[in-house]
Amino acid sequence: MALAAEPMIVGEFEDTTSASVTRLARRGGPLCRTRRPSRPNVTAVVPTLNEARNIPYTFWRLPECVNEVIVVDGRSTDDTAEVAMSLRDDVRVVREPEKGKGAALRRGFAEATGDIIVMFDADGSADGAEIQRFVDVLVAGADFAKGSRFLPGGGGSVDLTMIRKLGNLALCTMVNVACQTRYTDLCYGYNAFWRDCLDYIEVDVTGFEVETRLNMMVARSGLNVVEVPSFEFSRVHGDSNLHAIRDGVRVMRTIITSTIDIKQGRRSARSTPYETGSWGPA
Repeated sequence: MALAAEPMIVGEFEDTTSASVTRLARRGGPLCRTRRPSRPNVTAVVPTLNEARNIPYTFWRLPECVNEVIVVDGRSTDDTAEVAMSLRDDVRVVREPEKGKGAALRRGFAEATGDIIVMFDADGSADGAEIQRFVDVLVAGADFAKGSRFLPGGGGSVDLTMIRKLGNLALCTMVNVACQTRYTDLCYGYNAFWRDCLDYIEVDVTGFEVETRLNMMVARSGLNVVEVPSFEFSRVHGDSNLHAIRDGVRVMRTIITSTIDIKQGRRSARSTPYETGSWGPA
């Protein structure tokens, strides 16, 4: 990949009100499985906050199928944007004034142009080469490819403490009961999905609880979810912005509010009227 001639930052402090985000996020249109390409363009969405030293590790194993990288920067005080732009010529850096990982992902989804959108962290803990595995699952028929550190065949983690592992298990069990799913992992940020699923994916939380909200809404929206084994390495440089107790409480609250939303009924890909070749299942 050729180096960028000069770093450029786009979308600096643009309007990110809920109305504008919703308008952008719904560009994908209705669910359209029969028109999905067999060789899709892939956008990687990477939220960042002072990750200048970790970005090279995040990018270095990205597969050839990735055509666009959206770095959503939360007002970093280091050279995160400049380093990212220097590494690949398909990188776009977007400034997001609202705090939180959920806000960054919401903005990234709205900016992405690829047929498939992949979300993963910028701390060097995710193996970019695994994106091809996620893309293969989606091309084979899944709507949403969900990373799991607890599946055989490649899953694992050297970063999870025992407390975080037990907390993840307890929270995952709660979600499985509420959504009637069989998830093996809940609080993991490596996921991918087809762009036309954006109508069913609401990112209306701002913090680290975003993965929980996504997983619950996707499960109850009738999308075809397939778990993909993924290995999590340790953060390369710096300290994590995750706080186990504080963010665990936020996840618990999200499970409760999402369960209430589910019981009130949600639009489903299974129940949406469709025309041949446009809506509904292939």
